[in-house]
Amino acid sequence: MDDNDIRPNVSTAQAEPPLILALDIGTSSFRALLFDRFGRHVQGIEARVRPEIRTQPAGASEADPQALLRLIFDLIDDALTQCGDLSHNLAAVAIDSFVNNVLGLDAAGGVSALLTTYADTRSSGEVPGLKADFAEAETHNRTGCRFHPSYLPARLRWLHRTQPDSFAVTRHWLSLGEYLELELFGETAVSYSTAAWTGLLDRRKLAWDSPLLEGLPITEADLSPLTDLNHPRQGLRPDYARRWPDLAEIPWFPALGDGAAANIGSGCWSSGRVALTVGTTSALRAVVTEDVPELPTGLWCYRVDGRRSLPGGALTEGGMLFAWMQELLRLGDSRTVERELAALPPDGHGLTVLPFLAGERSPGWAGDRRAAIVGLTQATTPLEIVRAGLESVAYRIALVFAQLRHLLPADPEIIVSGGALLASPVWLQIMADALGRPLRVSRAEEATARGAALLALESLGVFGSITDAPDFVGEQVRPDLARTEIYRQAIVRQQQLYDKLA
Repeated sequence: MDDNDIRPNVSTAQAEPPLILALDIGTSSFRALLFDRFGRHVQGIEARVRPEIRTQPAGASEADPQALLRLIFDLIDDALTQCGDLSHNLAAVAIDSFVNNVLGLDAAGGVSALLTTYADTRSSGEVPGLKADFAEAETHNRTGCRFHPSYLPARLRWLHRTQPDSFAVTRHWLSLGEYLELELFGETAVSYSTAAWTGLLDRRKLAWDSPLLEGLPITEADLSPLTDLNHPRQGLRPDYARRWPDLAEIPWFPALGDGAAANIGSGCWSSGRVALTVGTTSALRAVVTEDVPELPTGLWCYRVDGRRSLPGGALTEGGMLFAWMQELLRLGDSRTVERELAALPPDGHGLTVLPFLAGERSPGWAGDRRAAIVGLTQATTPLEIVRAGLESVAYRIALVFAQLRHLLPADPEIIVSGGALLASPVWLQIMADALGRPLRVSRAEEATARGAALLALESLGVFGSITDAPDFVGEQVRPDLARTEIYRQAIVRQQQLYDKLA
């Protein structure tokens, strides 16, 4: 069947087995979706729950992991009810999860440390000590990660210093995906993909990084064993086997990072394409099979699996900034906002914005950075503030792309996905103009969950390679090069403000 004849979605009656139940565990929502053998989203089957992630002005971003597990179990219940008889054709469960989260368990398996997320900035003060104790350039090139509060070296040192009693009784540090696996099967492992986002994995040896562990208050025994994505578990524990008989003996694949899943799901599975994803946060990533010998300072390099690396950069800001501005400024109907934003000229507001509501990741990696809006006057309107905010995120993406393109073919195609960006044609055009490059819109429905499903189908042998999957890429958004020049000057102005406030 030709790719052009395959739609990205299909009805329940048209879905072709084997079917994959994909659990998409994000910070803003947990969802369960169904995909068929072509990686097509089966319409009408989507369970969704909203997790409670508690944030505080001091920088906390944490959750009760047991409450999160209960939400996931309710999610699965709902999805299987929606599937009806289709659940008998389920071949596997695939999982992607938000990354850089960690929780602690004591010797009895009880929660000794609440789950903290990548957005928790309270460990910013540990970064100077890490830089003093380790050669950051060498560590960055070895692990693919800079020292930053979003990664575990800083967070573990902070937890050890500020919560010594709970730290002392913790015997196992693990992510939410590992915790789910431990509960369902009685044992757990961590995929190379999830482990790569911790900042503790040697990205070439695919082993926990010994030089880092020697300087941290944990040992390798406190972490889960490592595994690859094609090593699923089967045989749910009795209580769960009775609860979900159709899932009891099928493979459950280990959780992978949501960023890696988004690349695969949007069709960016080789170095000729770059995936630009803007959801709650933003990221620009590419999949490569060759080694990345020397990382630019502003980028990270994670793993998709044991064969594929994932160089790129991520911003803490994205849809979160847009939503925050809309709520704070009480702008009202989104269609009206879109129309009025489109009428504003590029960089015509006199504002310079640093959009760091949750600190900075790529390209400067200053976790203690804070947002700033400079140039406000009595004449400044709420819509101008929003437009300046959207442009500011595009500028940061442009800086990341400038570093990433040196690792890739001279003219990689940029594929965009993510609900926040695709819901705003104005922002999509701003992004194309700021990059000065055409953007192709992914037609893949639910790209992140689809990526997890496609990797499961590859492991099951349905595809000989992920590149055999249908390629759902749609229309092109072309840049206005006159606006690109305006934005280039604005990027310089933003960087000058950035340097002044350093």
